[in-house]
Amino acid sequence: MKDRKLSRREWLRLSARGAAGVSLGFTGLSELKAAETWLGSRVLDLQGTPPANGPAQLFSGDPTRYRFTPQEDSFLEELENACFQFFWNEANPATGLVKDRSQASGPDSRNVASIAATGFGLTALCIADNRGWQEPEKIRERVTTTLRFVESRVPQAHGFFCHFLNIQNGERVFQSEVSSIDTAIFICGVLTCAAYFDDLEIRSLAQRIYQRMDWNWLLHGDKTLSMGWTPEHGFIRSRWDSYSELMMVYLLGLGSPGTAMSKQSWDAWTRPYFEFNGVRYIGSHAPLFVHQYSHAWFDFRGKRDKYADYFTNSMVATKVHKLWCLELSREFPDYTEDLWGITASDSARGYAVWGGPPAMGRIDGSVVPCAPGGSLPFLPEETVRVLRNIREKYEQRVWRRYGFVDAFNPLTNWYSQDVIGIDVGITLLMAENARTGFVWEQFMKNEVARNGMARAGFHAVSPEEALAPPRLPVPNGYPVIVLQ
Repeated sequence: MKDRKLSRREWLRLSARGAAGVSLGFTGLSELKAAETWLGSRVLDLQGTPPANGPAQLFSGDPTRYRFTPQEDSFLEELENACFQFFWNEANPATGLVKDRSQASGPDSRNVASIAATGFGLTALCIADNRGWQEPEKIRERVTTTLRFVESRVPQAHGFFCHFLNIQNGERVFQSEVSSIDTAIFICGVLTCAAYFDDLEIRSLAQRIYQRMDWNWLLHGDKTLSMGWTPEHGFIRSRWDSYSELMMVYLLGLGSPGTAMSKQSWDAWTRPYFEFNGVRYIGSHAPLFVHQYSHAWFDFRGKRDKYADYFTNSMVATKVHKLWCLELSREFPDYTEDLWGITASDSARGYAVWGGPPAMGRIDGSVVPCAPGGSLPFLPEETVRVLRNIREKYEQRVWRRYGFVDAFNPLTNWYSQDVIGIDVGITLLMAENARTGFVWEQFMKNEVARNGMARAGFHAVSPEEALAPPRLPVPNGYPVIVLQ
């Protein structure tokens, strides 16, 4: 085990369980009441609970109606272009696979790719082509090379890929798991290319890669999906059974023609309700990225299923995260209206799964630029303010060839020397969506995406309904965790 590199999600699960002493798969109040003392949170008895205020308590209007100023838009253009350079320079041109991480100042000798970073990279190529950042012929060649190599050379199990790969030959490294979430991120990139490029070979390759995915295998006899599988130990015991970045995985499965997955699987995962200073939202004992990743491709704006409007839910969760960071300023005075945001990232002690509320990990005043960067569509005015402040105040200490370093701590003068592919990727995609909605527009052209959301029960809602307080009572069996 000591030589095995844990996946991002596996590390999160292990870390959170160690802190809470209770599974993250919340299935009812009885199990949660045993954890009432966890980091000051408590569980509400829903009987007779008065309604909690929703978005109206946090926002005087719809924050997504904000339009970037010319100066802000110019800054985001610079940021996006820098992020794209990572995916262009840190991909192997012979395989198309993208490095998991690199020095922020430019290429290094590391040769580990990640399938998720490659998915972000494919989407980045679409953005770059649309914005004219690279020659169209070279971009199309890179997309085709990537899809050809992955379709024919990269090992897969029932259509799902290993988390970490050798960038030169596509072989598994670190004994990493066949990962359902990392494969889903890659597939979203594949389908974005299929929608954007009017190219028969790209679309044919994308269709073959997607249609190989065996969802019945991943269900493994259950209603919820497994997080992954290894040849040494079989299926990972953890399942996608509670709200997180899981929505993209289920929607891709539901959108599959003749899929073995039914709507029962969408309904099977739990949606725990959190309450912070009287504001209620669906949440997770996990970093902020869980409210971002599925929204990078699937367009949840103006839609809801029978449980929630997930776009508004991410708006609320992001605002709560900001308010929580500001409360931490009593201990960490660097956190202000102009500087906040913590999510899984590098730290002075190594990779850290941290964030809140409630607090998880050893919070030390560090700031993670992809926390506000990946939240740009949800709170555009407030997040671009943070990003511009970081760029202007800390200059070359935080801004390198590929944009922002992964994390930094102005209180201790620590600055990461690396960028991480998925953190660069979520910043790039969400900046583009906040500016133009381009990724949403292209990805949602796919019948897979539209069918997945339709089969999950999504329907259009009015802007007034989207900003209304959450429907009460909370569905039976869903706990409310009050964060103190």
